[in-house]
Amino acid sequence: MAKAGTAPQIVAVGGGKGGVGKTLLATNLALALADRGQRVLLVDADLGSANAHTVLGVPAPAATLSDFLERKADLGALAVSTPYANLRFVSGALDDVGAANPQHQSKMRLLRKLSGFDADFLVLDLGAGTGFNTLDFFLIASCGILVVLPEPTSVENAYRFLKAAFFRRLAVVEKAFGIKDLVDEARAQKNRLNIRTPADLLRAVAERDPEVGAQVQEQMGRFQPRLVLNQARDEGGADDLQIAHDMASACRRFLGINLEVFGALPEDDAVRRAVRLRQPLRVSAPDCPVKRAIDDVAERVMRLEAVEEAAA
Repeated sequence: MAKAGTAPQIVAVGGGKGGVGKTLLATNLALALADRGQRVLLVDADLGSANAHTVLGVPAPAATLSDFLERKADLGALAVSTPYANLRFVSGALDDVGAANPQHQSKMRLLRKLSGFDADFLVLDLGAGTGFNTLDFFLIASCGILVVLPEPTSVENAYRFLKAAFFRRLAVVEKAFGIKDLVDEARAQKNRLNIRTPADLLRAVAERDPEVGAQVQEQMGRFQPRLVLNQARDEGGADDLQIAHDMASACRRFLGINLEVFGALPEDDAVRRAVRLRQPLRVSAPDCPVKRAIDDVAERVMRLEAVEEAAA
């Protein structure tokens, strides 16, 4: 558990596109952490089509992130109690076009407030796609979790998400180390330096200036996303889980990203029933396989926090 006055551990749950189970994992992961005595704030960070309240089984709050972005309410005032001990909830904007595209200053103010919120864990349920808002929420997290289905299209979208997140993080690093020309060349259509992947880019930086290359590598090495496979099928999910490991290998080889396989959620009819009942799994099916798998993810998240506290 985080000490009083320290920053919360931020867990961001994202994915390449909608429908992969981000909200299912984020909501039930927040509950699993709360059940383990952690003070948790679940934030529906989908700034346009929020629906975490439905999966959580609570009414849509009257005040949402729109009110914060428009300076009508402080973030603390938006954090409402839930029927579950240790868990508070902030709703995302509902069908608000303006909130879906906040001004840069408003977004940065929100990111700062989230980073300083009084809780042990913040769990962010992100919107779909690779927009800057989604990427920035993912990148502030100490634990960014990417949810993927065992399908080629989902894997491709997740790969694009990670590549976009890599370059978004690099946009900050490039200014500090004077490598903007190489980054621009990597993005250029002609690409005369033949920089095809982020890994190629890091090698090009190191070849030009080994010291800067080592510093950039160290900065980018802090980007360590985790992967959770959803709707794993086959016996024990072993065959589908191999897809996740193959994706992790491809990310290391072509992106230079250390993607850790964090778990697999089995295909389970209990999920469909829970959504229809507007109840979290801990209420509708507390002993179902997918609930147990999410509990395992929660344990891994808490072990990460323990390692970070020990290192500090």
